[in-house]
Amino acid sequence: MNDANTSGSNIPILYEDNHLLGIIKPVNVPTQEDSSGDPDLVNILKQDIKDRYNKPGNVYVGLVHRLDRPVGGAMIFAKTSKAASRLSESVRSRNFRKVYLAVIHGTLTSSHGRLTDMLLKDAKTNTVTVVPRGTDGAKEAILDYKVIGTSDKLSLVQVELLTGRSHQIRVQFSQMGHPLYGDQKYGSRLNKIGQQIALWSVFVGFPHPVTKEEVTLVSSPPSQYPWDLWPQEQVEL
Repeated sequence: MNDANTSGSNIPILYEDNHLLGIIKPVNVPTQEDSSGDPDLVNILKQDIKDRYNKPGNVYVGLVHRLDRPVGGAMIFAKTSKAASRLSESVRSRNFRKVYLAVIHGTLTSSHGRLTDMLLKDAKTNTVTVVPRGTDGAKEAILDYKVIGTSDKLSLVQVELLTGRSHQIRVQFSQMGHPLYGDQKYGSRLNKIGQQIALWSVFVGFPHPVTKEEVTLVSSPPSQYPWDLWPQEQVEL
């Protein structure tokens, strides 16, 4: 269950102090401005803070990590540039945990494992492909996974990112032959138009940039198909 208040913009708030704002990102809302021109989370949150605290002038909201537009769940934003800088350093030093739940097609041969691939992004098409090591511009992508359950020719997997590459979870599982449920971009052969991608940010954990105390954000996927195939399953941290 999500223990969250709701802002004036109807964005659920998981955590807030003078330095940080932790929220549940709604699906299909871009994290930052893009070519669609649709309202984006950074600007929505800036306006929300401005309205709730009656702040004059510009409001700072710093983007520390990203979620793809169709993905929802826990996200942390910085409310000061100092907090943003320190959180970015936590990300670089891998002192920033990001755990996801994903529903993939098929059944994996191993109940747990680590995926390591070299990924290359094509900015023109906004697509990512797995390429041989040594390919110019490619970046290493690493994740750990654990199968939580299988049902209806689908599997629920818990994923912890050790790197934060664009479309990483989607591409790496598609490369294995197990694309995510609902992913039109990397699993069009198995998915139907209109299906919502089953990828959710369930846990974000990091040391507070000022107090150094551990901050954790937890968010559960929506109670709808295919998530409702595993209504009792819990993330194991």
